[in-house]
Amino acid sequence: MSNQDGDFSSNSSIDSGLPGGIGGASDVFTETTSRSWFSRIGDSLKGILIGLLLVIAAGVLMFWNEGRSAKTAAALREGAGLVMSVAVDKLDTANEGKLVHVAGDTASAQGVRDPDFGFAASGLKLSRTVEMFQWKETSQSETQKKLGGGEETVTRYSYTREWSEKAIDSSRFRNPADHRNPQMPSVASREYAAQDARLGAFRLGPNVINLLSADDKTDVPQTALAQAREKLGGRARIAQGIVYAGSNPDQPLVGDVRVSWTVAPLTQVSVVGRQTQTGLSPWQAGNQREILMAEKGIVDARTMFKHGEDENALLTWILRVVGFVLMFAGFRALLSLFEVLADIIPFFGNIVGAGASLVALLLTLVLAPVIIAIAWIFYRPLVAIGVLIVGAGLAYGVRALMKGRTATAAARAGASG
Repeated sequence: MSNQDGDFSSNSSIDSGLPGGIGGASDVFTETTSRSWFSRIGDSLKGILIGLLLVIAAGVLMFWNEGRSAKTAAALREGAGLVMSVAVDKLDTANEGKLVHVAGDTASAQGVRDPDFGFAASGLKLSRTVEMFQWKETSQSETQKKLGGGEETVTRYSYTREWSEKAIDSSRFRNPADHRNPQMPSVASREYAAQDARLGAFRLGPNVINLLSADDKTDVPQTALAQAREKLGGRARIAQGIVYAGSNPDQPLVGDVRVSWTVAPLTQVSVVGRQTQTGLSPWQAGNQREILMAEKGIVDARTMFKHGEDENALLTWILRVVGFVLMFAGFRALLSLFEVLADIIPFFGNIVGAGASLVALLLTLVLAPVIIAIAWIFYRPLVAIGVLIVGAGLAYGVRALMKGRTATAAARAGASG
């Protein structure tokens, strides 16, 4: 097909029957598209706006992330200095509203129930996973520049079948024919918390239980079959400890559904939070940051706060890397026009493209640390001033050393003369 201006054209072919996927086959749809030099210039002009937005978004993300990190770290330091480890088997009203650390065995007489399938399991939390066997599209492209500034792109769209909790919209596929996914079932993945869970004398609410992972597989009983068929139709049956709606669990077809459950067992748990009447809730630090932590096992308060600090540091670095990548992509988009203009001769375009990537990297290496430094001055002024003083001292020391070496070299040269 082609557009009215003749700037874009494509052709395609289908290769079917290639092995792949889970329990089935895949096929490949190949499309070749061509764009003229003027079309690429138009796209690069649009890319300038997108690049500017990316740079701004990256800067905002980096600044916000440093503030989030600093506030969370301050709240953790404050909490670590105030937390009290208290007995698990007795509520002391004198600790009402205070930050406490409690560790011990959990209990629940009723267990946790999935009302949609009408069965209960022993544990603190029951996690239901609903998956449907669906088509999934992946693509891989190779682009070749042509003399005159145009380019040709060959894209291979591969279609495989796999289990997915989320609905995959097959109408958006490049080749939707023969790759149509049905609608997801009315029941979805969900988690349920035990209503009567306790940690010694303390009641455990969903806010605490949801911090614990449900990793232990639990088999669904045969008593759930009637409700399973109400939700998933007459094809539903219980096989291999799960509910399966389809003909053969070992050879699934598109549209088959499986429902499985995992549980957070009744075990020893450690919690840090605000004592609120008979339970535990988020404790608010002076900077309004909230602290509520829960871990499986007997873990002392100091270790739990150390884990909180490690998680905060990890998240900080992850968001820094995300911000860096977004900023680089933004600068690269801003400079893409120069590469396209030079692409009238592909060799020159490649050189300009490499240079644009280098410039984008250098701009990112300069601007990203500046934004982080400004954020530190805003959120951590004392630390930032200390870093600036140390940096200035190092710079002065290096300068003095270099100056001394230069003077010594000059003196030796004069003496030898």
